[in-house]
Amino acid sequence: MVNEHGMTTDKNLVNFSEILRDCAKNLEIELLGVTSARPFVSAEIIARKRLKDGLMGDLKWYNEQRIFRGTRPQELLSGAKSIISVAFNYLPNPKMNEQLVRNHGRVARYARGVDYHKVMKKCLRELMDSFSVRIGQKIQYKVYVDDGPMLDREVARRSGVGFYGKNTNILTKFGSWVFLGQVILDLELKVDRASDKSCGSCSDCIPVCPTGAIIAPYVIDSRRCISYLTIEHRGSIPQELRPLIGDMLFGCDLCQEVCPVNQKRGKVTEHIEFRSSEQESGFNLEDILMMDEKAFQDRFKNSPVRRATRIGLQRNACIVLGNSKDRKTVELLAYVLLNGEPLVREHAAWALGQLGGKTAVENLEAALVLESTDSVKVEISDALHLLVN
Repeated sequence: MVNEHGMTTDKNLVNFSEILRDCAKNLEIELLGVTSARPFVSAEIIARKRLKDGLMGDLKWYNEQRIFRGTRPQELLSGAKSIISVAFNYLPNPKMNEQLVRNHGRVARYARGVDYHKVMKKCLRELMDSFSVRIGQKIQYKVYVDDGPMLDREVARRSGVGFYGKNTNILTKFGSWVFLGQVILDLELKVDRASDKSCGSCSDCIPVCPTGAIIAPYVIDSRRCISYLTIEHRGSIPQELRPLIGDMLFGCDLCQEVCPVNQKRGKVTEHIEFRSSEQESGFNLEDILMMDEKAFQDRFKNSPVRRATRIGLQRNACIVLGNSKDRKTVELLAYVLLNGEPLVREHAAWALGQLGGKTAVENLEAALVLESTDSVKVEISDALHLLVN
């Protein structure tokens, strides 16, 4: 039987729900909700509009077909009846105003521990194994942790795990310092009521964004978002946005830091995997710039930072150094300008233009004579124009 909220009243399903939550508790899964496998109609409309309006940037994999599949669970698992949504708290420390060591670049809090994809997938598979044994029934299921077409935030909202903040993050009892995961399964479960909470009149997250990426409540222009630019974007970062990136090497937490819900509810994670051994808020920029591919893979093989790629991270490091105004790094940037990958050389030239000084000019002029890549030549010329005019 189903009540007026679309929630089942079948006693057997209620028992299943209790068993599921007991299994989750044993695995220290902190937040869990269940929704049906019905299509996500309104979410599909919103996602298609974002794509049409160009707000997804150059994410070529985010296309119409992905949205179609991600809003129809039956496309992902034949016979899908329910979706389990979970949230894992990842906050590595309670400090909102972290101080960086000189010549370090800031790293978003979610990326300071072990790769969450592996941790959560393992846990969710253990959950399903335990649940299947407890109910004495074989279950067909699929697990997703930020790596498939499913709209994870909408699943979290519809399952009651949390509600949308105006920065588009999902706010839970731990605030938005959470990783989201889902399990689609071919078993009917008692569904939870969707969250009806909201931010109310609060909009603190919108003006704090340096690049103005939150173009309206609940709407992000990825092309201006620092997290997107420093992690997902593979090309040159627009010159006008580089100064606004500040000291952020990988990701950005600014809109989360000012959120009153986060300030009130945020607590240090119980998952030791999500804490860095040194509780470091940033990485040494010289170390990043001097890495070859093997060193990059070795250091970040179990880290979300790997997502940015070595070249992307080195590009970001140049921007942070340019924004530092520390002329003691001119020699390092000059070396990168001659020896880095073309994309990195572009941003090293820009950084030297920001730092200025006689040595920066001399190195830019020398590099221009030797440079063969047009895009790098343009950046060197722009930097020299800035310094000598």
